[in-house]
Amino acid sequence: MVNFSELFKASNHLCKFSPDGKYVASGVQYRLVIRDVGTLQILQLFTCLDQIQHIEWSSDSLFIFCAMYKRGIVQVWSLEQPEWHCKIDEGSAGLVASSWSPDGRHILNTTEFHLRITVWSLCTKSVSYIKYPKACQQGLAFTKDGRYLALVERRDCKDYVSLFVCSDWQLLRHFEIDTQDAAGIDWAPNGCVLAVWDSCLEYKVLLFSLDGRLLSTYSAYEWSLGVKS
Repeated sequence: MVNFSELFKASNHLCKFSPDGKYVASGVQYRLVIRDVGTLQILQLFTCLDQIQHIEWSSDSLFIFCAMYKRGIVQVWSLEQPEWHCKIDEGSAGLVASSWSPDGRHILNTTEFHLRITVWSLCTKSVSYIKYPKACQQGLAFTKDGRYLALVERRDCKDYVSLFVCSDWQLLRHFEIDTQDAAGIDWAPNGCVLAVWDSCLEYKVLLFSLDGRLLSTYSAYEWSLGVKS
């Protein structure tokens, strides 16, 4: 026998479980509702400055942010300290995407036209800037341990890869890659090899080491469809 709860409102399919499975968050217009998974009772009710367009939990389930892309604002809420909150305003630069870093203490905001990525620290209130992020299918990737960030860049009609150390967001490596129109980037599970694949019109996968050396290139065929994922 299957039991169903009563219906709960959610705008634009904004409903996400916390990584630890204890909470479920839903966005209703400009309100963020946090419920206990076991009882579905409301634990917290937060009010945002505008209609919520995206919600995302931190990796440790202690924080959750609401992104309001139309206003270029991200609001961060704490479950342990409900009275604490944070507002990030990108101003005239605009906002098209927001995400957490693996440590759950930094937020990465991508500005309009992909001019830059702004990294905001919740702990130190510091701000770091990463320029020239490419607008593609999967333009950035973190290692499994969260130590490094790999980013695809587009400069002067050429593709590049930049590697950053996530502890201080300093540039570790920067190198050009031989792609027509790079579509994505990802790490090997051990974090020692980086894979970059070309657009859907060219089948090419390139493997790089952490120091930027090209380890291998794989192309199954030419003049046909490329890598999808």
